[in-house]
Amino acid sequence: MNQNQVKGTIDQAVGSAKREAGEWAGDGQLQVEGMVQQVKGKVESAWGKAKEVVHEANEEAKVEHESRIKVELECASSSLESSKKK
Repeated sequence: MNQNQVKGTIDQAVGSAKREAGEWAGDGQLQVEGMVQQVKGKVESAWGKAKEVVHEANEEAKVEHESRIKVELECASSSLESSKKK
């Protein structure tokens, strides 16, 4: 969980509390503020999740790239060794 996801979760919880407090108090303005903050939190959480997915994909691609380079170097090395033996 990254910073955006944490902030989004907090905004959702605070927004929910504001919305419910507004309902209990009959304060329409507080209800709207709460709903807006909840939506903001959901968007922030989704943004954080998207960033996390992209980061994980980049890390996976980096590992695959490094593995491919290692295999190619090993193949080139064994090819050179076999050509020296001839």
